[in-house]
Amino acid sequence: MTKRHIAYLVCTTALLGSTLSCAAATAAGPSTHLVRQGDSIQKAVDAAGSGDTVLVSAGTYRESVRITKPLTLRGMGRSTVITPATGSSPNACAKAGSGICVEGKDGHPVENAAVESLTVTGFPKNGVWSSWTDGLTVRQVTAEKNGQWGIAQEQSTRGVLLDNSVRNSGNAGIFLANTSSEEAAALDTKGAVIARNRLQDNRVGVTVRRLRDLSVTGNDFTANCAAVFVVGDENKPRGGALTVSDNFIHGNNKICPKADRLPVIQGAGIVLTGVEKTVVTRNVITDNAGSSPFAGGIVLFKSMVGSPNENNQITANTLMRNGPADLVNADTGTGNTFHGNSCRASKPAGLC
Repeated sequence: MTKRHIAYLVCTTALLGSTLSCAAATAAGPSTHLVRQGDSIQKAVDAAGSGDTVLVSAGTYRESVRITKPLTLRGMGRSTVITPATGSSPNACAKAGSGICVEGKDGHPVENAAVESLTVTGFPKNGVWSSWTDGLTVRQVTAEKNGQWGIAQEQSTRGVLLDNSVRNSGNAGIFLANTSSEEAAALDTKGAVIARNRLQDNRVGVTVRRLRDLSVTGNDFTANCAAVFVVGDENKPRGGALTVSDNFIHGNNKICPKADRLPVIQGAGIVLTGVEKTVVTRNVITDNAGSSPFAGGIVLFKSMVGSPNENNQITANTLMRNGPADLVNADTGTGNTFHGNSCRASKPAGLC
C-alpha cells in the first residue's frame, strides 16, 4: 500500500535535536507539505504529488526551487524569503541563475501550478521564471533586486500574474514573450492576465514581446525607465490583439543607458512598437518625460527591424505633463486611431 492510499500527516516536529516530518491527508484530496526554516523547499517539492501544496514558513531559504508538476508553492507573505545559495548547486534552476523555475516541455506543459505569497530576491537572472506552462498563477510575490527579470514567462498560456510587487530588476519587472532566445511568430496566450501589480525602479515595468490575446490592466508603474513596452516585428502572426487598460503610470523618469538594439530609455509611458490591433484605453498617464526617442505618455514607434504599428486604438486615456508630448506617433503605420483622450500636447499636433 502506498502513502497515496492511506491517511498521512505533514508536519515538522523537533525531537531530541532532530527534525521529523510526517504527513496527513486522505486519498480523497491533495495534501499540504509544511517547510520550516532549515528544511529544504526543493525536497518538499520533489516529495509532493500533483495538486499538493508546499507551504513554506517565514524565514530565509538559500536555494533555488524547480517545479515540474502541478502544485502550489505558497509562502507566508513577504517574510518567506528565497535568496541564492552560498555555494554551488546541482539544481538546474540555480545553474540558470533563477530563484523559482516552473518548467514544462513542448507538448507537455505544467498545468495549473501556482507560486504565491513569498519574496524572491538577489538572483543573477530571474526571480520567478516559467516556460511551457498553462494556467500558472503568480500571486502576491515580491520580486526585488534580480539581475534580469523579476517575473518572466515564455511559451506559456493562460498565465495569471496578480498582486505582485516587482522592483529593482535589471531588465523588465514582468516579462512575457513567445520565446526569449529566438525570433518567432506571436503566440496566442489564450487570455493571460497581468493585473494589480506594482512595478517600480525597473528598466521596464512590463514587457510583452510577440504575444497575442492578453491584458495588462490595473497596474501601478512608477520610477521605471519605461512603464510598458508592447513589442512585435514582421513575423506572422504579428504581436498585438491585446489590451492595455486602467493602469496608473506616473513619473517613470529613471535613465537607462542604451543596450543591444535599444537606445537610451527614459520618460516612457506606454510604447507600442511593431504591433497591431492593440487597444490602449482608460489609462491615467502623468509626469513621464525624457530625451529618449521613446519618451512621452503613449508612444507609437516602429520596431527595431522597421515594422510599423497598424490598426491600434488609443482611446479614453487621461494624460498630463508628459514630455515631449502626451501622445506621440513617430510611426508611418496605417489604421492607428486616437480618439476621446484627455491631453494637452501631441506630436504631430492634432492627436489630442
